[in-house]
Amino acid sequence: MKQLTKLKLGLLGIGVAGLFSFYTVQNGAIKGTVSPSEGAVRAWALSSSDTLRAAIQGGTFQITNAKPGTYRVIIEAKPPYKNIAKEDVNVTEGQPTDVGEIKLQQ
Repeated sequence: MKQLTKLKLGLLGIGVAGLFSFYTVQNGAIKGTVSPSEGAVRAWALSSSDTLRAAIQGGTFQITNAKPGTYRVIIEAKPPYKNIAKEDVNVTEGQPTDVGEIKLQQ
């Protein structure tokens, strides 16, 4: 009887673990535009546990595979423009976050 109870509990544990193995967090994305378009090289997204980057092409960027959380987005500029940061960018699961237009300063 005790062995049967242990077997049932073991099978229940395997079943529950199996259910949770199919759930995965869907990462989000951070996208935006930069002006002037020729003034920037890369976009960076920094969080307490992640550092991501993407090239800026034609004045647009999209940083993919961002885990849900709060990021600081940094635009790496070409001289004579200066790098610029946007604070508190929130990424939610499975959703792209649009930071809009980021204007570079000289």
